[in-house]
Amino acid sequence: MTPIEPTETERLPLRLFAEKAYLDYSMYVVLDRALPHVADGLKPVQRRIIYAMSELGLSSTSKPKKSARTVGDVIGKFHPHGDSACYEAMVTMAQPFAYRYPLVDGQGNWGSADDPKSFAAMRYTEAKLTPYASTLLGELEMGTSDWVPNFDGTLQEPKLLPARLPNILVNGTTGIAVGMATDIPPHNLRELALACKLLLKNPKTTLDELMTVLPGPDFPTGCEIISEPAELRKLYDTGNGMVRMRARWEREDDNVVITQLPHQVSPAKIQEQIAEQMRAKKLPLVEDLRDESDHENPTRIVIIPRSNRVDIDALMTHLFATTDLEKSVRVNLNMIGLDGRPRVKKLPEILSEWLVYRVATVKRRLEYRLKKVNERLHILDALLIAFLNIDEVIRIIRYEEDPHAELMARFGLSDIQANAILDLRLRHLQKIEEMQIRGEQAELAAERAKLEDLLASETKLRNLVGREIDEDAKKYGDDRRCPLVARAPAVALEATEILPSEPITVVLSKAGWIRAAKGHEVDVTGLSYKTGDEYLTSVAGRTNHLLILLDSKGRAYTLNPRELPSARSQGEPVTTKLDLQDGANIIALIAGDASERYMLAGSDGYGFYAKLDDLQGRNKAGKACLTLEGTPLPPMQLKKPAEERIAVATAEGRLLVFPASELPELAKGKGNKLIGLKGEDRIVAACVLPAGSGLEVTSLKRRLTIKASDLESGYHGARASRGNPLPRGYQRVDAMSAVASGRTGESAA
Repeated sequence: MTPIEPTETERLPLRLFAEKAYLDYSMYVVLDRALPHVADGLKPVQRRIIYAMSELGLSSTSKPKKSARTVGDVIGKFHPHGDSACYEAMVTMAQPFAYRYPLVDGQGNWGSADDPKSFAAMRYTEAKLTPYASTLLGELEMGTSDWVPNFDGTLQEPKLLPARLPNILVNGTTGIAVGMATDIPPHNLRELALACKLLLKNPKTTLDELMTVLPGPDFPTGCEIISEPAELRKLYDTGNGMVRMRARWEREDDNVVITQLPHQVSPAKIQEQIAEQMRAKKLPLVEDLRDESDHENPTRIVIIPRSNRVDIDALMTHLFATTDLEKSVRVNLNMIGLDGRPRVKKLPEILSEWLVYRVATVKRRLEYRLKKVNERLHILDALLIAFLNIDEVIRIIRYEEDPHAELMARFGLSDIQANAILDLRLRHLQKIEEMQIRGEQAELAAERAKLEDLLASETKLRNLVGREIDEDAKKYGDDRRCPLVARAPAVALEATEILPSEPITVVLSKAGWIRAAKGHEVDVTGLSYKTGDEYLTSVAGRTNHLLILLDSKGRAYTLNPRELPSARSQGEPVTTKLDLQDGANIIALIAGDASERYMLAGSDGYGFYAKLDDLQGRNKAGKACLTLEGTPLPPMQLKKPAEERIAVATAEGRLLVFPASELPELAKGKGNKLIGLKGEDRIVAACVLPAGSGLEVTSLKRRLTIKASDLESGYHGARASRGNPLPRGYQRVDAMSAVASGRTGESAA
């Protein structure tokens, strides 16, 4: 047996081979799968589906056939890829909520706006082409397209379809290739026709002139386009940008009825988003939500406000900001041009390039027809000769050995003319009449003159293209569905605006269990606590207030009072809501408006005051606010820092009163020294004194009241000074508080 000689192999470095293979694959995906062509606006799979359906005779006037039949022809003859991907592309072209002017007329379940991919299997559905699809196929057999072999070389398929309208912008498309993507929105057919006619009359028409007739996209769902005109102009000038859409709604009695949604937004998703806010008690303005959509009203979502006092406009603005009722879609006018290269194009460039293709297509159609006319006239000349010399023609055919050559020699005919005479059947001889032949010759001669006239004049050719575009626009076009109304982006309402403000008391136990009770008149010590646990602290506020929690290491945390468990239960551990550092525990609660100021201080003698807004912790880990070496003191509210005073008492029994205005306002830090400390002395108590108030000092079971005038003369000093000793017997300070000014005195607790 003769050994097989190894064939010569090509050796490449792995880097070069991988680079070449990836680039080849990338170009295949870009050119043959993902991006549409500017000529007919179709991707290869879409083009093959449309062509295969036309070959199956599935015109708009024919009876539909099973979708599986179409998909089988497409993947078996032209597109050797997965049947599911092919069928999904076919479904998309049939969905009226996905395509502005659908190309496929489907019967059966072809999905819904709620779930576009809920369509039935292809063995159940039937389809044919829509009337609009004829604008892509009507001229296919008129010599207008180049034909290329299919994947196995057994059939021919059109390289491009002879689109009579700029389908690239009529229906738009989306696609993802390797390293690039395309997102082309649909437009109104009549507006596109007007824009094309402007360019046909004046190829130098500017973008601003085009936008007078083509102001923006037109989506099939009929939503509002709220982008500013400048945004739309930039989009068309650069080929990139965003289009903002908003649902359309109307008042019906005291209810809101949503009738149109943004493009590619599911009604079910909108209802889910609104219902989620209602379940989370973040939308108390809404009483109920109903879906009343049916066959006559594909989108009808009814929102019932809680009362007729609800500001409907404010409610809808909030919903626009917090749901997909307002949505932005990306626009990327990326497509394959007539040069075969993918590129992002501007609007004038797209239309101009398509018109170049369209004019060339019409020219090819006219040339093809002119060729057919000339061929027919050539045949008619032979038939007229045969009619005038019918007896001689019959004699030659009957008796001559080579009638073909004899006819050519006897009458000066061409090879084609001689064959035409020889191909005549005997029964057709009676139909050959001179008047008929000369009448047809006259008609064809007039048509030839008209065709030659059109082909000889670029202006007449462009005018013909314009008339045809106008005719198709009248036949297939409709009114704009999406009004253009420039609006600012919606902004959600603040919680204080949308949620009712209710009094609330937040209670924290020593073991760190937190809960909230409605109202301010709550017996916090009488609540039920777990065994071994007891009351630690509480704060009265409102449900729209900030709730700040301070821990023993100077960190601040924020909780939503509405999300706290009810005081009817024993609450929840605060550690389930916050990430406390090792060894830290919550020591104080603050509730109030974001603008309220509180003094933060430590036993080490330093402090400052801050707005509650600056103390908000943005996550469960909280925010480091107070830098200290000792322990934090309870926070104290400052209402008028310019008029109030700060009283500070130390463990050695010294008291200092100084103006609150001497403290700095900080967002975080250590602050300034409050009182001069020596040795191991520390601050044990502090309080804020309103203007003209006195001070009550609690020591064990005794209380000392100091008048405002005595504070001024005996204890007032500069911040950071040592202060003066308190009277004997009151130097162990347990607490201090402001009281209405009166005489100095003492009492038993």
